Amino acid sequence: MAKVSIIVPAYNVEPYLVECMESITNQTLSDIEIICINDGSTDGTLNILKEYAARDERIILVDKENGGYGIGMNIGMSKATGEYIGIVEPDDFVPVNMFGDLYKIAKENDLDFVKADFYRFERASNGDMFLTYNHLDRTNTYYNQVFNPSETPEAIRFIMNTWSGIYKKSFLDEYNIRHNETPGASFQDNGFWFQTFAFAKRGMVIDKPYYMNRRDNPNSSVKNVQKIYCINVEYDHIRDVLMEHPETWEKFKTYYTLKRFHNSVATLRRISNEFKKDYVNRFSKEMKRARDLGEMNEELFTAAERDNLHLLISQPAVYYKVKALPMNNGSSSFNNNFKQVKAELDKIKRSKSYRIGRAIMYIPVRIKKLAKRVYRKINKMRKGYQKND
Repeated sequence: MAKVSIIVPAYNVEPYLVECMESITNQTLSDIEIICINDGSTDGTLNILKEYAARDERIILVDKENGGYGIGMNIGMSKATGEYIGIVEPDDFVPVNMFGDLYKIAKENDLDFVKADFYRFERASNGDMFLTYNHLDRTNTYYNQVFNPSETPEAIRFIMNTWSGIYKKSFLDEYNIRHNETPGASFQDNGFWFQTFAFAKRGMVIDKPYYMNRRDNPNSSVKNVQKIYCINVEYDHIRDVLMEHPETWEKFKTYYTLKRFHNSVATLRRISNEFKKDYVNRFSKEMKRARDLGEMNEELFTAAERDNLHLLISQPAVYYKVKALPMNNGSSSFNNNFKQVKAELDKIKRSKSYRIGRAIMYIPVRIKKLAKRVYRKINKMRKGYQKND
């Protein structure tokens, strides 16, 4: 039995896959199995996976028709034989010590899961990498200690991801924690993440970043504006799963609503204006239902969030005009404009006229510096002569 099974769900990621696979196959923890799920890719993804599988016996390759992220992940989990399970998205990569370090911590503390901070990154056209450090626990309360997630609903405030840690397979099997098998690749990891926190008895988050999460893949599901209501469908699924465990649901329901609110607001930032009116109307009904069913605790919201929540529920048309429309991808527009300006600047710097102009500007500076050195030497020699006299 391998110490860690690493699942790589792949669909049309040819430009990024080699970097990902190199980072996994070169892990310092060699006792791993790597389960690659090709979900009906139409580019060179399958060929790359076949090449790696041919030279590394630890790789298990599953080639299937396109069916979606959740189905692929569940196939990978059913094939996993490792003591722990990790996930690496095929457009991301990890440092070579990640799984060795996390496995050691998990074993020493008998953990159901251990998760670490991570980086988000983008690469410029010249290869420069721009990193953003992401703290899972922004309150800095739970780091580097064993805690009971099933009795700590406030931990739902942590940044949501499934790939910056490892999970004990026996724990996942005991609670039948799997991914929602809706079509496509849209937020099915949310339900998996929520269940791990709701049912785990021994968890740990560590304040050391390992995982490298790419944010410049234009095909990423988080950037697909067509998948408008997928997050809503996923949260309906989470609610259904948790309600099968009444005690768990009672503990987590208000934090569930808080998380649903945050993710719905994030969706409003992502989608185009033409879809926002309908989305706001659905969002309003969902929050009103949560309030009416006693699934909302307004004290968990910030003052600004409460004001927005009241406006959303009571006057969705006003919320749409004064809140939803102005949040139209401002940061994305800024980033896109910045990238365009930087690309133009790089192009100018590569031009012949720029290089000639820079040389013309550089020569007088060099002459000036040379003149200063000569002047200093003359002064030094003059002082020497005066001293001898």
